[in-house]
Amino acid sequence: MYVAVKGGERAIENAHAWLAEERRGDLAVPELSVAQIREQMALAVNRVMAEGSLYDPDLAALAIKQARGDLIEAIFLIRAYRTTLPRFGASVPIETAEMTCDRRISATFKDVPGGQILGPTFDYTHRLLDFKLAAEGEGPETPVPTRAPTPGPVPHVAGFLNAEGLIEAAQDDAEADIPDLTRAPLAMPASRPLRLQALARADEGFILSLAYSTQRGYARNHAFVGELRIGAVPVELEVPELGFAVEIGEITVTECETVNQFTGSKTEPAQFTRGYGLVFGQTERKAISMALVDRAMRWEELGEDFVGAPAQDTEFVLHHCDNIHATGFLEHIKLPHYVDFQSELELVRKMRRTAGVDQVQEAAE
Repeated sequence: MYVAVKGGERAIENAHAWLAEERRGDLAVPELSVAQIREQMALAVNRVMAEGSLYDPDLAALAIKQARGDLIEAIFLIRAYRTTLPRFGASVPIETAEMTCDRRISATFKDVPGGQILGPTFDYTHRLLDFKLAAEGEGPETPVPTRAPTPGPVPHVAGFLNAEGLIEAAQDDAEADIPDLTRAPLAMPASRPLRLQALARADEGFILSLAYSTQRGYARNHAFVGELRIGAVPVELEVPELGFAVEIGEITVTECETVNQFTGSKTEPAQFTRGYGLVFGQTERKAISMALVDRAMRWEELGEDFVGAPAQDTEFVLHHCDNIHATGFLEHIKLPHYVDFQSELELVRKMRRTAGVDQVQEAAE
C-alpha cells in the first residue's frame, strides 16, 4: 500500500536501511548477541515464546534483536515463522506433577509435601536501582548455586482439598476432540480448553488488566493462589512404529491453579472452584492472570449470575486478547487511506452545504 507514497519502492528500501541503522545503534558500542539476549533477558524471551506459540529460546532472542526490543513485533515475527514449520504430530499431554521445580509456592497452605521453594523471584527484592549492574564486567558476588532437583513427583496442592471433597473435581479433557487454535480460527461458543489456548497466547498486559478488574469487584471472583510452580517437564511423542511414547525434549513452564470461593448453586453444594493457567517459561504474572480470567469466564457452567463484568464476557475477552490481531487492526490505519478520506471529506462538505453551514459562516465573516 505504501507504493503510492512519494518515492515508491526506493523510499521503502531506504526506510528499511534506516531501520537497520537504528537497530545497530552506536557502532562504538559492542553489538548485542542473540546468546546474550537469550541468557540475560530470559523473561522477555519467555514472553515472546508464550505469546508467539513457539518454544525456541534462540529464535525468540533473535526476534527480540530484530525487533529492537519491541516484544509485540518479536511475537509477530515468531508467529509468522511458525506458520512455515511442518507438523509431525501431537505430543502427549505433559505431566506437571512430574515437574522438576525451580519455584513452587502456595498461598493457601504453609506446610505442603515437597515444601515451599522460593526460587528465582523478584518478590522479596527492593525496587531500588542497582547501579552496580552498570559496571562493566561485573560478576556475581556469590557463587551461582546449582539447581537441586525436587525429590520425586511433587503433588498438586489442590489434591489436598480434593481428598476432602472441598473443591470441584478437575476436568479431564485429554481425550476430548479439542480444536487447535494455531491451525483453525476461533469459533464461538468456545469450550474451556479452547479458551485456555487463547489465554495462553494472549497479550500479558490485557489479561493482567482483566484479572485485576476481577479482584476489584468486576466479577464474583475472590481467589487464592493454591499453587504456583515453575520448572522443567519432559515432552513425549507417541511413535506409531514403536507403539509407545518417547521423550523428545524438555520445556520450562509456569503453572498456576487458583482456589476460588463458590457459594454453591441449585445443583452444586458450597465448595471451592478452580482457575487454571499454564504458560511457556517463567511467566508467573501471566499464569496467575490467566487463572483469574479463566475462572471468571466459567460463570455459566458453574450456574452463577452474569454481572456484566468484562472478564465474564467470553466473546469480548477472546476476540480482543490477541495482541497480533489487535496490532494489525490498529496499525493498518497509518497506511494510506487517501481515497477513503477524500470520499468522506467530500461527503462532509456536501452535508455542510445542504445544511447551509458554510453560507452562515461566510455571512458572519
